[in-house]
Amino acid sequence: MTFKQKTHSYYLQLVQDRIDVFKDMILALTEDSKNDAKGSAGDKHETALSMMHIEQEKLTMKLKESLTQKAILDKIDSSTVAKTIILGSLVKANGIYLYLSGALPKIKIDDVNVIALSPQSPLGNKLMGNAVGFTFEINGTTYLIESIM
Repeated sequence: MTFKQKTHSYYLQLVQDRIDVFKDMILALTEDSKNDAKGSAGDKHETALSMMHIEQEKLTMKLKESLTQKAILDKIDSSTVAKTIILGSLVKANGIYLYLSGALPKIKIDDVNVIALSPQSPLGNKLMGNAVGFTFEINGTTYLIESIM
């Protein structure tokens, strides 16, 4: 498995784990609200149900975001290596490894830090479509694309 494939696989697993956690939390809140509805009455009960509903809405939004991230990752063929930077490219610039996929947490693969970024981010946008040797500047920092995987 190549470094890029390991990176892609790790991010897929990370997003899938998030999806599973959010689904479990939503299910638990749904069960709690059903059980709570059987027992209590009055304002305190209504407040508790309202708070559970708000929390459920927050978790549902996070779940949708994670499902969108997974859909993007599912579109990426980690075995593809392009001459110019595309969605799914693993780029080394200024010694930093950048994975063009979506805004995800920084990870460590084989003792190397990898930062996932969205193609729509300022840095991702500058990278897209460019090749090895391209230089550009963002926020006073000059970047040089060293390699594309």
